[in-house]
Amino acid sequence: MKVVVLCSGGMDSVTALHHAAREHTVVAAISFDYGAKHSARELPMATAQAALLGVRHEVVNLDFANRLFSSALLKSGGDIPEGHYAADNMKQTVVPFRNAVFLSIACGFAESVGAEGLVIAAHGGDHAIYPDCREDFMAAMGEAMRLGTYAGIRLLRPFIAMDKGQIAAAGARLGVDFAKTWSCYKGGARHCGRCGTCVERREAFLAAGLPDPTDYEHLDPLPPAPEKT
Repeated sequence: MKVVVLCSGGMDSVTALHHAAREHTVVAAISFDYGAKHSARELPMATAQAALLGVRHEVVNLDFANRLFSSALLKSGGDIPEGHYAADNMKQTVVPFRNAVFLSIACGFAESVGAEGLVIAAHGGDHAIYPDCREDFMAAMGEAMRLGTYAGIRLLRPFIAMDKGQIAAAGARLGVDFAKTWSCYKGGARHCGRCGTCVERREAFLAAGLPDPTDYEHLDPLPPAPEKT
Protein backbone atom coordinates (compact mmCIF):
# COMPACT_ATOMS: atom_id res chain seq x y z
CA MET A 1 0.00 0.00 0.00
CA LYS A 2 1.20 3.54 -0.72
CA VAL A 3 1.27 5.49 2.54
CA VAL A 4 2.17 8.82 4.09
CA VAL A 5 3.69 8.70 7.58
CA LEU A 6 3.25 11.33 10.27
CA CYS A 7 6.77 11.70 11.67
CA SER A 8 7.60 14.18 14.42
CA GLY A 9 11.15 12.96 14.99
CA GLY A 10 10.32 11.23 18.28
CA MET A 11 11.07 7.58 18.92
CA ASP A 12 7.51 6.37 18.26
CA SER A 13 6.99 8.11 14.94
CA VAL A 14 10.49 7.30 13.72
CA THR A 15 9.84 3.63 14.49
CA ALA A 16 6.52 3.94 12.63
CA LEU A 17 8.36 5.39 9.63
CA HIS A 18 10.82 2.49 9.53
CA HIS A 19 7.99 -0.01 10.10
CA ALA A 20 6.00 1.52 7.23
CA ALA A 21 9.06 1.42 4.96
CA ARG A 22 9.27 -2.33 5.66
CA GLU A 23 5.56 -3.05 5.22
CA HIS A 24 4.41 -0.52 2.61
CA THR A 25 5.59 1.94 -0.03
CA VAL A 26 6.19 5.24 1.77
CA VAL A 27 5.29 8.09 -0.57
CA ALA A 28 6.24 10.78 1.95
CA ALA A 29 6.70 11.67 5.59
CA ILE A 30 4.99 14.74 6.99
CA SER A 31 5.83 16.80 10.07
CA PHE A 32 4.27 19.87 11.66
CA ASP A 33 5.96 22.94 13.11
CA TYR A 34 3.25 24.19 15.44
CA GLY A 35 5.29 26.22 17.91
CA ALA A 36 6.27 23.47 20.35
CA LYS A 37 9.18 24.25 22.65
CA HIS A 38 11.06 21.22 21.35
CA SER A 39 10.37 21.64 17.62
CA ALA A 40 13.88 22.89 16.86
CA ARG A 41 15.31 19.71 18.40
CA GLU A 42 12.74 17.21 17.15
CA LEU A 43 12.05 18.22 13.54
CA PRO A 44 15.66 17.83 12.32
CA MET A 45 15.47 14.23 13.53
CA ALA A 46 12.45 13.64 11.28
CA THR A 47 14.26 15.24 8.36
CA ALA A 48 17.33 13.05 8.91
CA GLN A 49 15.31 9.83 9.25
CA ALA A 50 13.36 10.54 6.06
CA ALA A 51 16.62 11.24 4.23
CA LEU A 52 18.08 7.99 5.56
CA LEU A 53 15.21 6.09 3.96
CA GLY A 54 15.19 8.20 0.79
CA VAL A 55 11.67 9.43 1.54
CA ARG A 56 10.20 12.80 0.61
CA HIS A 57 9.72 14.92 3.74
CA GLU A 58 7.37 17.85 4.14
CA VAL A 59 7.26 20.18 7.17
CA VAL A 60 4.00 22.11 7.48
CA ASN A 61 4.07 25.43 9.33
CA LEU A 62 1.15 25.79 11.73
CA ASP A 63 2.23 28.94 13.57
CA PHE A 64 -1.39 29.78 14.40
CA ALA A 65 -1.38 27.02 17.04
CA ASN A 66 1.19 28.85 19.15
CA ARG A 67 -1.00 31.98 19.05
CA LEU A 68 -4.45 30.48 19.45
CA PHE A 69 -4.07 27.26 21.43
CA SER A 70 -3.32 26.92 25.13
CA SER A 71 -0.68 24.39 26.21
CA ALA A 72 2.52 24.26 28.23
CA LEU A 73 4.01 22.39 25.27
CA LEU A 74 3.92 25.55 23.17
CA LYS A 75 6.39 28.41 23.26
CA SER A 76 3.52 30.67 24.31
CA GLY A 77 2.69 28.41 27.26
CA GLY A 78 4.00 27.96 30.78
CA ASP A 79 6.78 25.76 32.09
CA ILE A 80 6.92 22.09 31.10
CA PRO A 81 5.90 20.01 34.13
CA GLU A 82 8.13 17.29 35.54
CA GLY A 83 7.12 13.87 36.80
CA HIS A 84 5.58 10.69 35.50
CA TYR A 85 4.05 10.73 32.04
CA ALA A 86 0.68 9.52 33.32
CA ALA A 87 0.40 12.06 36.16
CA ASP A 88 -2.43 14.60 36.09
CA ASN A 89 -0.05 17.56 35.81
CA MET A 90 1.06 16.28 32.39
CA LYS A 91 -2.34 17.29 31.02
CA GLN A 92 -0.82 20.78 30.83
CA THR A 93 1.10 19.54 27.78
CA VAL A 94 -2.02 18.64 25.80
CA VAL A 95 -2.38 20.75 22.66
CA PRO A 96 -6.17 20.83 22.13
CA PHE A 97 -7.34 18.65 19.23
CA ARG A 98 -3.82 18.54 17.81
CA ASN A 99 -4.09 15.14 16.13
CA ALA A 100 -7.35 16.11 14.45
CA VAL A 101 -5.60 19.11 12.89
CA PHE A 102 -2.57 17.06 11.87
CA LEU A 103 -4.61 14.20 10.44
CA SER A 104 -6.89 16.49 8.46
CA ILE A 105 -3.96 18.15 6.72
CA ALA A 106 -2.05 14.91 6.28
CA CYS A 107 -5.13 13.19 4.84
CA GLY A 108 -5.55 15.86 2.17
CA PHE A 109 -1.85 15.63 1.38
CA ALA A 110 -1.99 11.83 1.23
CA GLU A 111 -4.82 11.86 -1.31
CA SER A 112 -3.03 14.55 -3.32
CA VAL A 113 0.15 12.46 -3.67
CA GLY A 114 -1.66 9.25 -4.57
CA ALA A 115 -1.38 7.48 -1.21
CA GLU A 116 -3.99 5.05 0.05
CA GLY A 117 -3.14 5.12 3.74
CA LEU A 118 -1.88 7.40 6.49
CA VAL A 119 0.29 6.01 9.30
CA ILE A 120 0.29 7.49 12.81
CA ALA A 121 2.27 6.20 15.80
CA ALA A 122 -0.39 6.69 18.48
CA HIS A 123 0.10 4.02 21.14
CA GLY A 124 -1.43 2.58 24.29
CA GLY A 125 0.62 4.72 26.67
CA ASP A 126 -0.82 7.92 25.19
CA HIS A 127 -4.35 7.11 26.33
CA ALA A 128 -4.03 8.40 29.90
CA ILE A 129 -3.17 11.92 28.82
CA TYR A 130 -4.25 12.66 25.25
CA PRO A 131 -7.93 12.28 24.25
CA ASP A 132 -7.01 12.54 20.56
CA CYS A 133 -4.70 9.52 20.78
CA ARG A 134 -7.33 7.11 22.08
CA GLU A 135 -8.66 4.37 19.87
CA ASP A 136 -12.27 5.60 19.91
CA PHE A 137 -11.07 8.95 18.53
CA MET A 138 -8.76 7.26 16.03
CA ALA A 139 -11.54 4.97 14.81
CA ALA A 140 -13.89 7.92 14.33
CA MET A 141 -11.22 10.00 12.60
CA GLY A 142 -10.30 7.07 10.38
CA GLU A 143 -13.92 6.68 9.32
CA ALA A 144 -14.16 10.41 8.56
CA MET A 145 -11.02 10.19 6.42
CA ARG A 146 -12.35 7.17 4.55
CA LEU A 147 -15.71 8.81 3.89
CA GLY A 148 -14.24 12.22 3.09
CA THR A 149 -11.83 11.19 0.34
CA TYR A 150 -12.31 9.69 -3.10
CA ALA A 151 -9.35 7.44 -2.37
CA GLY A 152 -10.94 6.19 0.84
CA ILE A 153 -7.76 6.98 2.78
CA ARG A 154 -7.17 4.44 5.55
CA LEU A 155 -5.81 5.52 8.93
CA LEU A 156 -3.20 2.96 9.95
CA ARG A 157 -2.19 2.83 13.61
CA PRO A 158 0.16 -0.13 13.98
CA PHE A 159 1.12 0.67 17.59
CA ILE A 160 -2.30 1.43 19.06
CA ALA A 161 -2.29 -1.73 21.22
CA MET A 162 1.40 -1.40 22.20
CA ASP A 163 3.16 0.43 24.99
CA LYS A 164 6.35 2.43 24.49
CA GLY A 165 8.59 -0.40 25.67
CA GLN A 166 7.15 -2.63 22.95
CA ILE A 167 7.69 0.14 20.41
CA ALA A 168 11.32 0.48 21.52
CA ALA A 169 11.78 -3.26 21.06
CA ALA A 170 10.15 -3.10 17.61
CA GLY A 171 12.40 -0.21 16.63
CA ALA A 172 15.48 -2.12 17.73
CA ARG A 173 14.46 -5.04 15.53
CA LEU A 174 14.10 -2.60 12.63
CA GLY A 175 17.56 -1.17 13.25
CA VAL A 176 16.37 2.27 14.40
CA ASP A 177 19.13 4.42 15.87
CA PHE A 178 17.27 5.92 18.81
CA ALA A 179 20.15 8.30 19.51
CA LYS A 180 18.85 10.12 16.44
CA THR A 181 15.37 10.69 17.86
CA TRP A 182 14.15 13.37 20.25
CA SER A 183 11.62 13.20 23.10
CA CYS A 184 12.24 15.94 25.68
CA TYR A 185 9.47 18.52 25.74
CA LYS A 186 11.76 21.21 27.17
CA GLY A 187 13.82 21.35 23.97
CA GLY A 188 17.17 22.11 25.58
CA ALA A 189 20.62 21.11 24.39
CA ARG A 190 20.20 17.73 26.14
CA HIS A 191 17.24 15.62 27.20
CA CYS A 192 16.32 16.89 30.66
CA GLY A 193 15.56 13.43 32.06
CA ARG A 194 12.75 14.75 34.25
CA CYS A 195 9.80 15.81 32.06
CA GLY A 196 7.06 13.33 31.31
CA THR A 197 8.37 12.34 27.90
CA CYS A 198 11.91 11.86 29.22
CA VAL A 199 10.56 9.67 32.02
CA GLU A 200 8.52 7.66 29.52
CA ARG A 201 11.55 7.32 27.23
CA ARG A 202 13.73 6.07 30.09
CA GLU A 203 11.05 3.60 31.14
CA ALA A 204 10.68 2.33 27.57
CA PHE A 205 14.31 1.29 27.23
CA LEU A 206 14.23 -0.36 30.66
CA ALA A 207 11.05 -2.27 29.79
CA ALA A 208 12.52 -3.39 26.47
CA GLY A 209 15.80 -4.43 28.08
CA LEU A 210 17.72 -2.15 25.71
CA PRO A 211 20.62 0.19 26.40
CA ASP A 212 19.44 3.79 26.41
CA PRO A 213 21.62 5.87 24.04
CA THR A 214 20.13 9.17 25.22
CA ASP A 215 22.25 11.94 26.74
CA TYR A 216 20.25 13.07 29.79
CA GLU A 217 21.02 16.15 31.89
CA HIS A 218 19.57 14.44 34.98
CA LEU A 219 19.26 10.76 35.83
CA ASP A 220 17.25 10.93 39.04
CA PRO A 221 15.40 7.80 40.18
CA LEU A 222 12.32 7.39 38.02
CA PRO A 223 9.12 8.67 39.66
CA PRO A 224 6.50 6.04 40.48
CA ALA A 225 3.55 5.69 38.16
CA PRO A 226 0.38 7.20 39.63
CA GLU A 227 -2.24 4.78 40.86
CA LYS A 228 -5.05 4.12 38.41
CA THR A 229 -8.47 5.22 39.60
